[in-house]
Amino acid sequence: MASFDSSQVLVIFVLGGPGAGKGTQCGRLVEDYSFCHLSAGDLLRAEQAREGSEAGELIKSFIREGRIVPSYVTLNLLKNAMDDAITHRNTTRFLIDGFPRQMDQALSFDEHICNSRFVLYLNCPESTMEERLLKRSQTSGRDDDNVESIRKRFATFINTSMPVIEHYQKMDKVVQVDCTASVDDVYARVKEAVNKQIS
Repeated sequence: MASFDSSQVLVIFVLGGPGAGKGTQCGRLVEDYSFCHLSAGDLLRAEQAREGSEAGELIKSFIREGRIVPSYVTLNLLKNAMDDAITHRNTTRFLIDGFPRQMDQALSFDEHICNSRFVLYLNCPESTMEERLLKRSQTSGRDDDNVESIRKRFATFINTSMPVIEHYQKMDKVVQVDCTASVDDVYARVKEAVNKQIS
């Protein structure tokens, strides 16, 4: 049984390759709609840095290799973060960014945590994403913002996340937005899609 009732808790998955602009677009949606933005990657990075974390080393080695952290770790972090936001911030609307990254995560989340409303898929060519990530690497301080890790992450995205997007497409739960335009143009399309889904 799911931990949260989808008639009361709204979950939007935000998916796209590394550098598609998920964080940027989520930041704007938070400002306009008061969503709670949960980034699976940020939660994992925070957990790996947390003093005394049992999963820290495991997370570190998976991230360094560009592999997907075991589902139970990520699901647990997301459930706790949602619990915390509902209890302390009185919010029931969530943008979950960069998740689910593989099929078992999608199925487990929908079954055990909450049925998602839809997937916002930010579609972007690899060449554009690589350019953005290399530019970001000058300031991000992230271990995985280098050409080798970036290309591994693209391959992982194609092999494991695209089947997730296809799974939700069959259920008519995917809204695709082209992310090659300017940030403002992309956001105008994102906003239109969100309004249509949540009105």
